[in-house]
Amino acid sequence: MEGINNVTKGSSIGTHGVVPDKFRANLHLEAPTVEWRYGKPPTYESANQLFEEGRSKVWPKGSLEETVQNAVKSWQVEINNKTRLQDFNTINPEKFKFFVNGREGLTGEEVVRIGSFNALLKSALPEELHHFKAHQETFESAHNDFKTCFPRGFAWEVIEVYSPPPSIAYKFRHWGFFEGPYKAHSPTGEMVEFFGMGILKVDSSMKAEEVHIYFDPTELFGGLLKGKNTDGSFVSGCPFSDAQK
Repeated sequence: MEGINNVTKGSSIGTHGVVPDKFRANLHLEAPTVEWRYGKPPTYESANQLFEEGRSKVWPKGSLEETVQNAVKSWQVEINNKTRLQDFNTINPEKFKFFVNGREGLTGEEVVRIGSFNALLKSALPEELHHFKAHQETFESAHNDFKTCFPRGFAWEVIEVYSPPPSIAYKFRHWGFFEGPYKAHSPTGEMVEFFGMGILKVDSSMKAEEVHIYFDPTELFGGLLKGKNTDGSFVSGCPFSDAQK
């Protein structure tokens, strides 16, 4: 979800482009035929600053942890910013499936169509308990809501890797500062973060064949819904169940 910062202006190198991204090696080496959702490659200057200032781990260059972290960041770039699966470099399109909290897997085409937020935040709870209604959201509406509430980006880091390829198990942390409104909820200025687990199944070229994500959405929405509503009321908690996602 780091891709919410995709329209931040990058540092220029003369008049010819932007500084290469240190965490996404291929971002500015893409073919000119790539079809970008917003017309050009994204930049992550603000999100990278948030990441470097707030990360809890600095992994050695070339380590498995750094490799996994940068691979997932590159995958997030493509999911959030490319519109054609044929332009992806990080997945095996014939085999790729995306699983969240044990739900049915989504194909690459489905994730590109509905967006990573809708894929991640779909809920099996009764609709009256939904604070994010994935069936009512589009790629653009969800992207804009989270870009608005996290104007500096929503940083992501690997905090532990448990197994090497081809089945990489890891723990991650996602965080940002709630400095813009989220729908009817005023910003608190506080840090919102959540933790989760992932399993990344890759082929011999490190291209993803399956991505499994496990996390508790109450950690995210608990921070976003506790602020003041525009009608003057307050939300003291988040009525999600830990048992259902």
